[in-house]
Order: sequence, then C-alpha cells, then structure tokens
Amino acid sequence: MSWFRTKDLPTLLAAVENPADRLTLRRSLSALDITLLGLGVMIGTGIFVLTGIVAARYAGPGLMLSFVLAAVVCTFVCLAYSELASFIPVAGSSYTYSYVSLGEVCGWLVGWSLILEYTVGASAVAGGWSAYFVSILKDIGITLPPALTAVPAEGGIVNLPAVLIVGGVLYFLLRGIRESAGANRALVFIKIGTIFLFLFLAAPSIDPQNWTPFLPYGWAGVSAGTAVLFFSYLGFDSLSTAAEETKNPARDMPIGIIASLALTTLLYIAVAAAMTGVLPYTELDTAAPASYVLQRLGYRLGSAVIATGAICGLSTVLLVMIYAQTRAFFAMSRDGLIPASLCRIHPQYRTPYRITLITGAAVALIAGFIPIHIVAEMCSAGTIFAFLSSTLGLLVLRKRYPDIPRRFRCPAASVIVPLGFISCAYVFSQLSLHTLELFFAWFVLGLIVYALYGHKHSHLAE
Repeated sequence: MSWFRTKDLPTLLAAVENPADRLTLRRSLSALDITLLGLGVMIGTGIFVLTGIVAARYAGPGLMLSFVLAAVVCTFVCLAYSELASFIPVAGSSYTYSYVSLGEVCGWLVGWSLILEYTVGASAVAGGWSAYFVSILKDIGITLPPALTAVPAEGGIVNLPAVLIVGGVLYFLLRGIRESAGANRALVFIKIGTIFLFLFLAAPSIDPQNWTPFLPYGWAGVSAGTAVLFFSYLGFDSLSTAAEETKNPARDMPIGIIASLALTTLLYIAVAAAMTGVLPYTELDTAAPASYVLQRLGYRLGSAVIATGAICGLSTVLLVMIYAQTRAFFAMSRDGLIPASLCRIHPQYRTPYRITLITGAAVALIAGFIPIHIVAEMCSAGTIFAFLSSTLGLLVLRKRYPDIPRRFRCPAASVIVPLGFISCAYVFSQLSLHTLELFFAWFVLGLIVYALYGHKHSHLAE
C-alpha cells in the first residue's frame, strides 16, 4: 500500500507559505499573463496545423462540431482545474493534484503521462512550425531540399527547421519566466491579428455547398476528430503548472484558465467554418491549412502573412509546452521521484536549466524524426489520462479536506466533475487502437521505472 501513500495537503500548503527550506521559483505572473499564456498555447496547433488534417481524415465540415464537443468536455475539466489551481498553488499541475489525492503511484503515472502531453506534444508543434516556415520560404522563391524538411518516414533525413525552432525557444526558457512571458505576449498579439486577417480574407469566399455533406464520416468521425483535437486544448492544463510562479494564484489562475478557454473556442469554430466553407474538406489534408486556403484563393501576400502569424503562434505553443514539462519535472524531482540533480535551479535566472536542456533535446529529436500525426494522437492520450486523474482527484480532495478555503469553487461540482470524468473517458475510448496500444506500453514502462527508482527514492519513503 506504500505505492498509494499521499502527500499531506496542509503540510504542502504550509511549505508554499513558508518556502525558506524549499526550492522555489520566482513569482512574477499576473492574471493577464496567465490568460495570454493560455492563448499562446491553445491558439496555435488546433488552428494552424490540425484543422486541415482532422477535416480531411476524420470529421469533414463536422470539424466545427468536433471543436464544440472538445470545448464542452474541456469546460467541465477547466472548472475542476480552476478550483485545484486556486487552492494548491504548486508547480506540477495534474501530477501534484493526483499525488495529493490518489496516491504516489497515481501521481507518478500522471507525471509520466505528462511527458506524452508536453514533450511529445511540443514535438508535433515543432513539426507544424516547420511546415509553415517552408511555405514562407517557398512564397519568396526559396525551396529547401526535402531531405532537410521531412522525417525519414516521409522520405527525408531530418526535419531541420523543427529542430532549430526548439533551440530558439530554449533560449527564452533558460533566461527566465519573465522573459518568456514577455516574448509570449508579443507573439500572441501578432498571431491573433493574423487570424482576424485570415477570417477577413476567407469569409467572402465561403460557399455553403462545401459544408455538404456536413458529416461525411458520421458521428464517429466527429468523435474521433474530438479525440485528436484535444491536443489543441492543452493550454489550461499547462497553465496550472505556472501556479507557483503566479503573484496571486488563488485569483489569477481561475481567471486566466477560464478566459483563455472561452476566447480560444470562439476563434477555433470561426476558423474551422471558414476553412471548410472555402474549400472541400478533402483538399485540406496539409500541415499548413490556413496558408494553403489563402494560396488557393490567390492571396499570395496574405498567405505569407498568415504563415508568419502561424509561425509566431506555434512558437508560443512550443514555448509554453516545454515550459510546462520542465515545471512538472521540477515538482517530481522535488519529491524525489526523479534525481534532484536534473532539476537544479540556475543561481541567476531561477530556472531549472538542466531539465530544460534535456527536455529541449528530446523535443528536437522527436520533431526531427517522427511523423506529426502519430505524435499528436499520443499527446492526446496523455492529456486525457491527466484530465481523468485530476477530475477524480478533486472529488477525493473535497471529501478529505472540506474545510481548506478555496478562492474559486467549481459550481455544481457533484454534477460537473463527474460529467468531466465521463466525457473524458468517452473521448479516450475514441482514440485509435494503435494509439491505445502505444499508450498502454508507455503506462507499463512508467510502472517499471517507478518500481525501480521512484518508490525507493521518494521523500515520503523516508
């Protein structure tokens, strides 16, 4: 039963209030920063990369319903995360919540799944960034050799642009959260501007006939599309990893999480409607759909501008996802589940620089050599597992610690939280069999790693 030992929540919260004997991170983020980090990570891959692929292969024009369904599920989970982040303002997100509520092995497995969510997800984003970068160069007459822009499975040697952008993002992350948030803020405003430009240019060319049939793959296609598009809503989960670096997490975290989810959903549905209305869904099977749509409409300059905005947008997604992964690892190392030496804090920048470099190297290798659609589905599997654990954990914590004050309380939690769990379980069941097999293998590997290292070295074991 020692595998299911839990952290004592009052002790954990006391350590947050009096951090003198504890490794800590700098508090410098406001509610606006949290909202912009959410927009930075959520507005990107879903619009600029996965929209076309999901429309062509899964949902057709029903892509709009896939986004609505994903948003509804995420709203249930979002409310649960808002409460958790408001009264457990600690780095680690789902990992910490599960550790406190469900036990150490559950927390470890969630942390292990976060590697799929953040590291693997960031790799998919880097692949999409590369596709738009190559598109911009092509628009100005520069064609890179396919050997340097495609993974081996697609006939290339390495996706070099994807590897290089990871290196650029690491520079900001190593300098500190304040510098990273500043870069994110500027890039978010650029990409939102380009999304509105896309809608302005594409909307007059919408032909409602392209929305017929609306569900060419049936409701099963909409559900499968939702499972893949969960990748697009990673933002509010990764936001909760920033709780320990937020000035007033009890107030700022719920505001940032809820506001960013609402704004993102509206933009996703609008862009999905425009794309599938301008071109038949069968023609959207590309990793750079927004740029492709404007190219087909004859807006070569507009296509280049959109591609530039996509590059800015995907850069912010990459930044926040690698950031979230390093903070999850930081929390795990502080508990002894991974070696503390990996997450040593830089004396000047107050960042876990070693694990940031290691995570960046892993992201670069995956982005350079593995196809994007395999990466995206594995990322969704890790995300949904973390959601399942966190929603269940909130119900446990409400019973175990009913008197601990919460600045934000999930409304009608006895209904909303179970709905979040059930809907996540349904979406998880819609993942492909191959993805589920890979996730199960990753899950078993995680148990083996925990048994060999984490269980013995955990600080709770002492």
